[in-house]
Amino acid sequence: MVFGGRILSLGDSSGAPGYIQIANTWLILNVGGGPTPDKPSVTLRVPPDPDLLSSFMNIRVADIHGCYETWQARGAEFITEPMEKYGETRCYIRDPDGYIIEVGQSRPEVVYG
Repeated sequence: MVFGGRILSLGDSSGAPGYIQIANTWLILNVGGGPTPDKPSVTLRVPPDPDLLSSFMNIRVADIHGCYETWQARGAEFITEPMEKYGETRCYIRDPDGYIIEVGQSRPEVVYG
């Protein structure tokens, strides 16, 4: 696993989500599916064009360069190396389904104004 998380529960082909613990956070991974009673007109699916997205997940880490090296060695597909921008250092990972995950490290010592 790229992020070094612990699998708590595997999803299955019937649509049950999987659960992964990363540090003190649990991620729920849903494979997608059709409408349900609580979202009757919504279908969840992988984006048809991986370069056109409407949302992505953000993860904040204490050592972005260390995470970059470790996760890249584990097979993460980064779009770029970590870059300085807006008081933080950040980069983006594309997950196996094409979704974007932003990985950033805050830099409170950098002041913009």
